[in-house]
Amino acid sequence: MCTVTFVPVQDKYFITSNRDEKNARKLAIPPAVYQFESGKILFPKDGDMGGSWIASHENGNAAVLLNGALEKHIPQPPYRLSRGKIFLHVIASETPVMRFDSLNLERIEPFTLIVFEKGDLYECRWDGVKKYCQQLRSYRPYIWSSVTLYEEHIIQKRESWFASFLHETPNPSQQDVLYFHHFTGDGNKGHSLQMERENLYSTVSITGISLMPDRADIKYHDLKERKIYESEIELTTDYIFI
Repeated sequence: MCTVTFVPVQDKYFITSNRDEKNARKLAIPPAVYQFESGKILFPKDGDMGGSWIASHENGNAAVLLNGALEKHIPQPPYRLSRGKIFLHVIASETPVMRFDSLNLERIEPFTLIVFEKGDLYECRWDGVKKYCQQLRSYRPYIWSSVTLYEEHIIQKRESWFASFLHETPNPSQQDVLYFHHFTGDGNKGHSLQMERENLYSTVSITGISLMPDRADIKYHDLKERKIYESEIELTTDYIFI
């Protein structure tokens, strides 16, 4: 939930997430298709709370969650719901950004949502007091790092790594993007994209969504179990590529 990239390439969009978590958390359940009132959604499921952090809806929408909003916060539990449950409530809507805007987030821990809706890209943040939402340019790439784990100078360093990657690989494949998420760094495991800190936190999985005109593929790399899972969902609309 802590490092995310968005990369548009020709007729595809790649959304990729490194999930950095406490090592004591239960293993997540690999991606599967679940039925919601609004349709089918493909996502991995959190092993503790049953929520998720990355998902693709059959209507072509997709979203990914990061912990924290604009600056590092001090956790103040108990919280009313997990962020992963809020995430599923948002992506299950036909209009996720409107759902985010209308939700009561009182006593919900701060988070950031990257939402791809009807071909448009949005960044939605909740800082524990106020909501922020802005539309981004879906034709350009982005990288986000969670403010709960990474200081500003490290976030900027990761942005420079991302810029170098795109300069060297101007039309990357999904495999190229996954390679970037697996191996990019400067030798310091504390802030490499695949991170590890004092046996407390580490990157437990890397998940990549590939959005295409007719389907969405998910590649899920479980780094603890050293297993790779692949799933897909057929899209019911092609409006995101019109």
